[in-house]
Amino acid sequence: MPVHQLLPRLLLLFWLPASLARHGPQLWRGLHTHGTPRCYSAEELPRGQAPPHLLARAAKWEQALPVALVSSLEAGGRGRQQDGPPAGAQCPVLQPEEVLEADIHQRSISPWRYRVDTDESRYPQKLAFAECLCRGCISARTGRETAALNSVPLLQSLLVLRRRPCSRDTTGLPTPGAFSFHAEFIRVPIGCTCVLPRST
Repeated sequence: MPVHQLLPRLLLLFWLPASLARHGPQLWRGLHTHGTPRCYSAEELPRGQAPPHLLARAAKWEQALPVALVSSLEAGGRGRQQDGPPAGAQCPVLQPEEVLEADIHQRSISPWRYRVDTDESRYPQKLAFAECLCRGCISARTGRETAALNSVPLLQSLLVLRRRPCSRDTTGLPTPGAFSFHAEFIRVPIGCTCVLPRST
């Protein structure tokens, strides 16, 4: 994604959680009735998805960077489903003349890459998670990693829907195909930055 498109999305991502914190309960007021989550039957859930009226009230996820990046990552074959560091990933040697036109995550002295995190019980089910490529940071003078600074992820709150099994009778046991839906904030890594080490 070009830099001129990435910057507005980053700014929007910092604004969105604050707005959702104020308006989130109103967006999903239909999630709870008198404090008890509604338990939807299998017949009410098309192909196991969240009810359309709940998704219609959700925030405009497509405007959030973790959602907007998923399609381009998958189209480029870079989206990964598994957890953990990327296979064979290592801290790159920064060559200024080679990254002048690159995106922010490649030009950063705390570079990162994105992977696609998939959670079938979450809506949106796919989010782009940033992964730091270095333990330290890259020296602007040598272009190589230095332990004088540490790379740490930048975390951003995102409001999502969470699907959970529920019971539609008095037994309290989960009813096959029945689910309730809850709004919750999760912490999504959106990039990396450099900080001073906690100890020398």
